[in-house]
Amino acid sequence: QVQLVESGGGLVQPGGSLRVSCSASGSIFSIGSMGWYRQVPGKERELVAIITPSDLRNYKDSVKGRFTISRDNAKNTVYLQMNNLRPEDTAVYYCNAWAKASGRDSYNLYWGQGIQVTVSS
Repeated sequence: QVQLVESGGGLVQPGGSLRVSCSASGSIFSIGSMGWYRQVPGKERELVAIITPSDLRNYKDSVKGRFTISRDNAKNTVYLQMNNLRPEDTAVYYCNAWAKASGRDSYNLYWGQGIQVTVSS
């Protein structure tokens, strides 16, 4: 199995920066695309950013120019650098990854447990 663990969330003032990380562990054979989603109470989970193994990136329009997704394949880790944060960025942030566990024939989608990011003065 594959486990994803997020870290680095917290409280930050508007205009501030924060970096969240997500590390994959377990019996990993290969990791494909990795991404960050966010969710606020009463709303559906939404895509924030995604990155492929070859470093192709895609972002939600409202975070373009402020957020940067990156990955360290040697560490099985994906990062989300968030700059110029706004109160509307407040949410629980979840990472996910398409991963093939050792001994398995296909990729499956795994999710982290989520981490709170609060932007407030």
